[in-house]
Amino acid sequence: MEFEQCRVADIEALTGFLSEVDLTLSGLDAPSVRLWIERDESGAIVGSTGYEISGDGRHALIRSVAVSPMQRSRARGSALARYALERAVEEGAMRAWLFSRRSGSFWQTLGFESADRDELAEALADTHQVRLFQQTGQLGCEVAWSRSLAAS
Repeated sequence: MEFEQCRVADIEALTGFLSEVDLTLSGLDAPSVRLWIERDESGAIVGSTGYEISGDGRHALIRSVAVSPMQRSRARGSALARYALERAVEEGAMRAWLFSRRSGSFWQTLGFESADRDELAEALADTHQVRLFQQTGQLGCEVAWSRSLAAS
C-alpha cells in the first residue's frame, strides 16, 4: 500500500470519495488538515486518511479514514489509520481524538477508548470538524474516542 499526500488538485476527487462513504467534508483544503490518499491501478481514490492538528500541536483529530467498499476487509483501514497516527506523532501530537458513531469497535482495536466529546471539543476547538459540529448542533449526537500517542 502506498499513500500519497493529498494535493490541491486531488481535493475534488477526495470530496467525491468521502461523500460516497458519508464522512465529513469540512476544511479538506485547510492548512491545519493533513490528508493522504491511496489510489488503485486506474488512479481512482480507494482509501484516505488524515487528521487536523490543534493550534498548540499537542492534539490530533483523526478524520477522513475511509476505504472503498470494494477494498474493505483487507486490513487497509487499519493501515490507513496507523499511517495518520504515525504522522501525528512525528508532528509532535501527544493525543489522538476522533468522532465515530458507527466504527467504535474498529477504533478500539487501535487502542482508542470512549472519550468525553466536550473534552475533545475543548482540546480541538480550532479545528474545522469541531467548529462545524458545534455550528450545526451535530456535536451533541457524536461519539468521541481518544488514545494517547505516547510511546507504550
